Amino acid sequence: MGSEMCIRDRLYIDRTCIQVAGDGIKADLHLTDTQFGWVLSIFTLGYALAQTPSGIIADRAGPRLLLTGVITLWSVLTAATAAGFNFVSMLIVRFLFGASEAGAFPGMARATLSWFPTQERGLVTGINFSASRLGGALALPLMVWLIDATGWRGSFVILGAFGVVFAGGWWLFFRDKPEKHAMIGEEEREHIKANRQKVSTDDTPSPRFAEMVANPNVRLLMVQYFCSNFTFFFCLSWLFKHVKTTYDLTASDAGMLAALPLLGGAAGNWFSGWLVDYLFRNHDVVVSRRVPAIIGFTLATLGLLVSLEMDSALPAVIFLTIAVFGADMTLPPSWSACVDVGGKTAGAVSGTMNMAGNIGSFTTSLAFPYLLVWTGSPTPFFFVAAGLNAIAVAVWFFIKPQNPIRATA
Repeated sequence: MGSEMCIRDRLYIDRTCIQVAGDGIKADLHLTDTQFGWVLSIFTLGYALAQTPSGIIADRAGPRLLLTGVITLWSVLTAATAAGFNFVSMLIVRFLFGASEAGAFPGMARATLSWFPTQERGLVTGINFSASRLGGALALPLMVWLIDATGWRGSFVILGAFGVVFAGGWWLFFRDKPEKHAMIGEEEREHIKANRQKVSTDDTPSPRFAEMVANPNVRLLMVQYFCSNFTFFFCLSWLFKHVKTTYDLTASDAGMLAALPLLGGAAGNWFSGWLVDYLFRNHDVVVSRRVPAIIGFTLATLGLLVSLEMDSALPAVIFLTIAVFGADMTLPPSWSACVDVGGKTAGAVSGTMNMAGNIGSFTTSLAFPYLLVWTGSPTPFFFVAAGLNAIAVAVWFFIKPQNPIRATA
């Protein structure tokens, strides 16, 4: 699990750095806020489109090969961001960067299926996702310092070089199954094998993409994950600028405050992961997935709306932190439900859900600057985000994780 946490940490450090570098990029490349919104959103478009193919590769080739490849590729493209010289070049690099990262979460979902007992899946997922939030929180103040020291171009080169080294370590350390890992003791190996989800080993064909999207559970998981990512990706795209501009803060003060919602997200993942497993042990799979998700989306709705009533930076960010705590509470039940529903095709189902989620991220990156230009206020964006979270509450009443997807032969 520690190695998966490190991947998520790396993933979000590389993602978060661009919002802190935004002022320097816009100044050097003469970009407007809406153009920079496209630079942010094009990443999520590439990421979304490559999700399902990456999940299929994870199911067929295994997470070790897939994750080594994508970490190497996205690290090279992180460094390549430093070579951007105009709007179009940044769009191309960031689109490819997003596509290269697409295999990360489906690959880790597939690893979770093989490596962890079903009754531990919620907490494992929560801990892993918390690492991504901690990485993002660390990146905000770190990137302010690194950009001051090396410039925005130098910071991307340094992050890219570190990622390539990390990819080599992943290949050396990780194995697709505990049966293949020499460092796993016999007792632990047998415990995992006896308690992990049982999946079919016959030659029944995996569901095709059209079959997955036609499945009611998969469609509903896609809808609710769109709503969740719409809220969370604001933290990775526009929160730093929003806090800095709205409350007239320095870059360092804005970086510290903008890190708080990410820390709240980490806490939400931990709590929800524990709650998912507790409810699974004491009730059933439906309750253990549905209740944490509904609580989370409710908190996200209320946190976003109350934050609008605050007149100063700290109280506003505290309620945004509550909102992100809630939004991230939805991740352990969402990804656990993907593995429940997907079985041996957990990578593909997870990738399909994550594709929809990152269309939500794509929408967020554009919705905030465009609504700000059209209305002159950030308020409409927060109403839209709150409304989407309220819709997701209703959606979870219809998700049935006890019904796995099956291919039509």
